[in-house]
Amino acid sequence: MKSILIIEDEKAIAELERDYLESHGFHVHIEGRGDLGLKKALEGSYDLIVLDVMLPKLDGFEICREIRAKLNIPILMVTSKKEDIDKIRGLGLGADDYITKPFSPSELVARVKAHLSRYERLTSEHSTAGQLIQIRGLLIDKQARRVTIHDQEAMLTGKEYELLLLLASHPNRVFEKEELFERVWGLEASGDAATVTVHIRRLREKIEHDPSNPQYIETIWGVGYRFKV
Repeated sequence: MKSILIIEDEKAIAELERDYLESHGFHVHIEGRGDLGLKKALEGSYDLIVLDVMLPKLDGFEICREIRAKLNIPILMVTSKKEDIDKIRGLGLGADDYITKPFSPSELVARVKAHLSRYERLTSEHSTAGQLIQIRGLLIDKQARRVTIHDQEAMLTGKEYELLLLLASHPNRVFEKEELFERVWGLEASGDAATVTVHIRRLREKIEHDPSNPQYIETIWGVGYRFKV
């Protein structure tokens, strides 16, 4: 049974999220304080974390930063704010996705299932065939889920890795932002172009010598992105 940690200070919302997730077969823990939520996340053994942004003692952004520095499990951030800057900030700190209040419990369940499914699929691949991608100093080891650039390891989040792997596995193919979102996040892409944009920017910062003049991930204006070889 998959274990989910909900870090949410609004008790009614947290309990509603828990009830829906448990009705779909998940084991759920709730923590209402940010500092205690971070402690539980790092000391427990969870498969996914649902993380609210506004929390007492420690906000969701700092919690996300601390978790991502130590764990590679999916993080789904919850925000009551509609400003893109909050979403972009969360994604930039390593969150895999965000959902804006108010949302339907069924949407939460769908997103949790999608992220767990992709994380499980990617971490359970054991075939050694075609496990290395090497392009101009960039090495992707699919079996180890490890990326190096000129022999220096690039520390990527789960979604950054999946996005890079998808692009690099189809060199010179142009992907629209909507297709990238659907294939990496596994959800409807409407209104989520910012998610892809932020992850591309973070990827460039980690693998490009000059992110403003990228040599690997090229922007095709008005369309999307491609991995240039």
